[in-house]
Amino acid sequence: MKTDRRQFLKTAGLGLGAAGLLGRPAFAAETSKSPGFISRPPKMKLGTVTYNIAKDWDIATLIKYCAETKFQGVELRTSHAHGVEVTLNKDQRAEVKKRFRDSEVELMGLGSAFDYHTPDPARLRADIAATKEYIILAHDVGAPGIKVRPNGFPKEVSKEKTLEQIGRSLHELGDFADDHGIQIRLEAHGTGTSQVPNIKTIMDVANHKNVGVCWNSNQSDLEGEGFDHNFNLVKNKIFTVHMRDLYLDEYPFRKLLTRLNEIGFAGYCLAEIPESKDPLRVMRYFRSLWLAYQNLL
Repeated sequence: MKTDRRQFLKTAGLGLGAAGLLGRPAFAAETSKSPGFISRPPKMKLGTVTYNIAKDWDIATLIKYCAETKFQGVELRTSHAHGVEVTLNKDQRAEVKKRFRDSEVELMGLGSAFDYHTPDPARLRADIAATKEYIILAHDVGAPGIKVRPNGFPKEVSKEKTLEQIGRSLHELGDFADDHGIQIRLEAHGTGTSQVPNIKTIMDVANHKNVGVCWNSNQSDLEGEGFDHNFNLVKNKIFTVHMRDLYLDEYPFRKLLTRLNEIGFAGYCLAEIPESKDPLRVMRYFRSLWLAYQNLL
């Protein structure tokens, strides 16, 4: 078992030095000034999205598995087995809220697939109306925010017009969400639209305190003038973070966590990882790497 654990950490780029950290108490923050290490206790929390590792779990299983692996919250993506959809009646919504409220696990958000980039005005209005129903659902089940997304640039119109349209749509939704105490979290998603300068443009057009960014840990974060420049473009609007498998050395996850701590980020970092036949083991490894990258193990 020890050999397996050390091999996993070595593959993840942490080496045997990180393996030695596993004996330390969790959340025992270090004060090391070594490059890339966080020097103060982070405020951020760890959770998961149901896409894809938890897509087949009902609410009871979600709560049980997250509690067992010390994941503090969950974002429920629409269409998954948990069944938290706008079709729920008043009593069913109250039951969902109660089950999470009575547990150790926070229902930190709902994840939709609404995108607002369509050049069809009727479809756009329908998507905005459907999003408002989803905002009401979030309020009713006790989730403080919903995730939406752009999903690319239509060929029929200019990129500038599309970004403007998405931003204006989000401003309208921000007003509606504010009346219900809900955040709108725009996932950096879609070909071209995921590029951080484009997300910044959308945020500038939306110009709403209740509309922010779901940082999505895309490779496009490294393009242009680089990670730090792109991060700085939206650092004051990051509401949530999606993270892929942390062992991937193609993405600077340690730097991301360091920068999040520098800005005092107190929201959720959410595992968005593939399903597994041994999900509890995978979740425990994910949490261990998440802590180790922050020098908390």
